[in-house]
Amino acid sequence: MKTVLIVEDEKMIRQGIRAMIQRSGVPVEVIMECGNGEMALDILRSQSVDVMLTDIRMPKMTGVELVQHIQELDEKPMIVAVSGYADFSYAVEMLRMGAREYLLKPVEREKLWEILRRLEQEISENRESSRTSKRLGHQQLKYLMLNERITEEELHTLQTEYESELALHAYQACVLNPKDVDMPQEQPYIYLHNIEGDDVYLVPEKNTQLLLKNELAHEHVGVSLLHSGIRELRTAYKEALGARHRAFCTGRTPVYVKDPAKHVPDDFRGQGQRQIGTEMKLQRVQLVGTDKTEELVKAWNGLFHAVKNEWITPDDFVGCMDDFFKEVQKTYRNVLSDEQENMQRLEAYYAYPSLEVWQAAFMEWLLKLHEQINSRFDSSKNQQKIKQAIAYIQENFDRDLNMAVVSNHISMNYSLFSYLFKEYTGSNFVNYLKAIRMEEAKRLLAETDLRIIEISAKIGYDNEKHFMKIFKASCGVSPSEYRKNVQNDHFFRGGGKID
Repeated sequence: MKTVLIVEDEKMIRQGIRAMIQRSGVPVEVIMECGNGEMALDILRSQSVDVMLTDIRMPKMTGVELVQHIQELDEKPMIVAVSGYADFSYAVEMLRMGAREYLLKPVEREKLWEILRRLEQEISENRESSRTSKRLGHQQLKYLMLNERITEEELHTLQTEYESELALHAYQACVLNPKDVDMPQEQPYIYLHNIEGDDVYLVPEKNTQLLLKNELAHEHVGVSLLHSGIRELRTAYKEALGARHRAFCTGRTPVYVKDPAKHVPDDFRGQGQRQIGTEMKLQRVQLVGTDKTEELVKAWNGLFHAVKNEWITPDDFVGCMDDFFKEVQKTYRNVLSDEQENMQRLEAYYAYPSLEVWQAAFMEWLLKLHEQINSRFDSSKNQQKIKQAIAYIQENFDRDLNMAVVSNHISMNYSLFSYLFKEYTGSNFVNYLKAIRMEEAKRLLAETDLRIIEISAKIGYDNEKHFMKIFKASCGVSPSEYRKNVQNDHFFRGGGKID
């Protein structure tokens, strides 16, 4: 349990009960004390208390009066009445009004411990039940936000089961890109992770500005109008989602749905429409893989400028990009095999915090694709360079060799070399180099008496154990077993003893 409150006018008794609680073995984060019912009521009105142990006879406000006032609170503690024998009838009255247990003075340690353990178990079960209920409630909220055709019966059921529990009174929806964060169990808002690529916060009106200044500071957030109840939830979500898309495109933070649309002069709006027109769409595809890199970059910068200045809408931008990716997939599918995953990641536009971040990732991907396609039009030159690389590997496989060394030797971009090398040889660089080294190792094992450690060094491995591990993984036997097998085979074929 988190908090226990001891209400007792005699200091020595309070301290004694505190000591018993501390030694009970029941985990309690905070133990508070006060000397009368009025002080206790002030505490209960200002914060949550799990268990309250209260005396009956106290100045200013008795234990019975305190329990009567507690019934008016939204959050009520579990109450344990502490009474002298003469006040037992009052303890019965307190039990009737909601007290869970009672203890007679002087308080017996074992009885107090037993009560604390029982209440702790109940609190744990209630909290787990509440968490389960909230998880189910959150799933239902997701269903409501994403379902356009929810029935009146379903709405009524959701209202009955979850509206009061989830405290959806005066709230605003906030939408932003998904975050991989662990949210605390207790928070003054509802957090719904990754709803069709967005994170959604349903925030009480009084907490919205605090959330935007703290947890969501510097995030490109869309914020809805003020709403109330489950019936308005989908509307709130759609408002916040539209505002989030504007925040993504413009780079502003936050964007409220009530913010007026930016005034765009007709000539700028016309330029924006040309950016998403058929001619420009086709041009941006056709420039990929040509020697007109500057024109390609300029064409894309024109589109991004139009988006950021709201010359076109977020939906226009997404539609334009969807068309581009489809056309690229159709036109350059043979080149895209290694880039498919990156392209799919880019198609989740709003998973990125802003257009600026997405643009940087997209242009890096596009220019790499551009270079790969462009290189195919100069295949003769590139094949010659790859042949030079292969000759260099075959001559230097016994050195500390890696792809960076080889690509630098032939003056070729590292990524382009990786792509062209695999396309030409059918194998990646690491496996190709390993195959050459293993063939030479097998030759040395069969034709020489060199020790394993010497062979390891001769083919480029400084670590004998590492060589042995790779050899066995490649050939199925250890180097020693391989040499023995070769010698036996030679003997049985009539070759006699190998000198």
